Amino acid sequence: MRPLTEEETKTMFEKLSKYIGENIKLLVDRPDGTFCFRLHNDRVYYMSEKILKLATNISRDKLVSVGTCFGKFTKTTKFRLHITALDFLAPYAKFKVWVKPGAEQSFLYGNHVMKSGLGRITENTQQYQGVVVYSMADVPLGFGVAAKNTQECRRVDPMSIVVFHQADVGEFIRNEDTLT
Repeated sequence: MRPLTEEETKTMFEKLSKYIGENIKLLVDRPDGTFCFRLHNDRVYYMSEKILKLATNISRDKLVSVGTCFGKFTKTTKFRLHITALDFLAPYAKFKVWVKPGAEQSFLYGNHVMKSGLGRITENTQQYQGVVVYSMADVPLGFGVAAKNTQECRRVDPMSIVVFHQADVGEFIRNEDTLT
């Protein structure tokens, strides 16, 4: 386990800023202590400094996971967010989409959000902006990328895609063998 390099940090923070904007500093400087990001086996983990000090007693080859996995770096050094980061992204999300109860199950099965399943959308959401997807009861379900801006969403036909699926809480069941 090692700290992220300058390039890795920049890549990860660019991805996070698509979803939470300037609120990234709220993830690191929290009132309940200082938190940090560490890289282990191409995965980025988010943990408190207390847990980090305890984890140094375990050898790298024996360490499986520590803290919360935020995502991983691909072989082409792109950063992919994991669904395990949802609990930390949802409170700070700048742009949100709420889906109707009938469309929740479709989204949780890994499908995109259609206009017919769109309940509400945050004003001034731009096209290709990272959004957190909520149920109408304000339960975070996952995250994705807005396929259309807010004004276009009002005018498109009901079968048009408005949010591209990226991750959802159904992945815990579908990919339980590969999530760490």
